[in-house]
Amino acid sequence: MTGLTGKRVGIAADRSADTISTMVEKKGGTPLKYPLQGQRHLNEQTSLNDVRTFLEAPFDWVILTTGIGASTLANEAEKHGLLTAFVEKLAESKLAVRGKKTLQWCKEFSLSPSLTSKDGTMDGLLSDLSAGTTGNLNIFLQAYNQDDIKIKNTLEKDGHTVVLSKPYSYQKPDTKVISRFRQQIIQRSLDAAIFTSKTQVRNLFENVMKTDHLSASFNSHVLAVAVGKVTAQELEQHGIDHVLQPEDAKMGAMVVALDRFYK
Repeated sequence: MTGLTGKRVGIAADRSADTISTMVEKKGGTPLKYPLQGQRHLNEQTSLNDVRTFLEAPFDWVILTTGIGASTLANEAEKHGLLTAFVEKLAESKLAVRGKKTLQWCKEFSLSPSLTSKDGTMDGLLSDLSAGTTGNLNIFLQAYNQDDIKIKNTLEKDGHTVVLSKPYSYQKPDTKVISRFRQQIIQRSLDAAIFTSKTQVRNLFENVMKTDHLSASFNSHVLAVAVGKVTAQELEQHGIDHVLQPEDAKMGAMVVALDRFYK
């Protein structure tokens, strides 16, 4: 018998929900899907404008925060015959990179970052950047509609000039799905809830009041599970005392950790 036998597991992921569901079922659990990521929207014209701005202006540093964002910029550059120039300038630039997927994208184009986030978080990356640079810098920042303004403001407070590039954004998920997931947690109808991004966590807790007892339900009955540190930190910021996360930030390792927890 596996640890998940008889356990009901809510899954907040969207694109990876089927994969996680299959893993949970193989461990004897019952997966329930509540996609909270929201639909991703690629900002193609914005991306093209950003690529042109990057090529035309001098920048001391380029910060890439997501693999999706970097790929979107590159794809738009390729459509308009600018990919070679785009990659060549990135190769000549000082790159600060957050996340495994962003690093993977860099490797595809033989780009070597000057700085990477050791703990996978933006706070860690910005702290290292601040410690390793002096003077006022021109920075090209690729982000999306999660903490983009916060990151930009942090850099500008340090005296830097920032061009914010937002190649994509997320639309809000179905409010009925959010409501059903909340009720399942509050009513303690789930044993665990899996999250694969901080966006999912924020959508779940948006406009939630303390009287709704959502965090209390996590702390007393429903186990919060995060794929990695960034998602775990977001859950903790909403008052969840214990968040289960794997040592290796991968979906398979996450489900194995959940199975072992119940064993």
